[in-house]
Amino acid sequence: MDKINSGISAEDRKRLAEGLSRVLADSYTLYLKTHNYHWNVEGPNFKAFHDLFEEQYTDLATAVDEIAERIRALGHKAPGSYSEFMEIGAIEEDTGHPDAMSMVRRLAEDQETVANTCRQVLQTAGEAVDVATDDLLSARVRVHEKNAWMLRAHLSQ
Repeated sequence: MDKINSGISAEDRKRLAEGLSRVLADSYTLYLKTHNYHWNVEGPNFKAFHDLFEEQYTDLATAVDEIAERIRALGHKAPGSYSEFMEIGAIEEDTGHPDAMSMVRRLAEDQETVANTCRQVLQTAGEAVDVATDDLLSARVRVHEKNAWMLRAHLSQ
């Protein structure tokens, strides 16, 4: 790739790409889990959860593209296989069939995990004065915190 002269050092771009790759892995795994739950949720709150999960996985579908494109803009390859995501991500896949409230609880925890991963990379972005990554991740933290709140609201009874 041609030399990049964006004002961010090659070392910082590498650290940022590695961090963003973890955010991508967590976001993609959460996307897949949320979509799975959307398809398979059952029970008296079916419609509410089905719609909520759809709203959240639709947002994640857009987010993973933006995150991968930011990694590319920093001059690095974005991970794109599920095995890579499992290796570098913090969110675990769900191969079982939990009940609706377990789905909600797991998604709330995973939303918080992604927000925390974003925060870790925000530190690197701040150190590198990378306002584009800072802007992207700050917006993602807001989304994930709101999503976790929306999910947790269903758990308090």
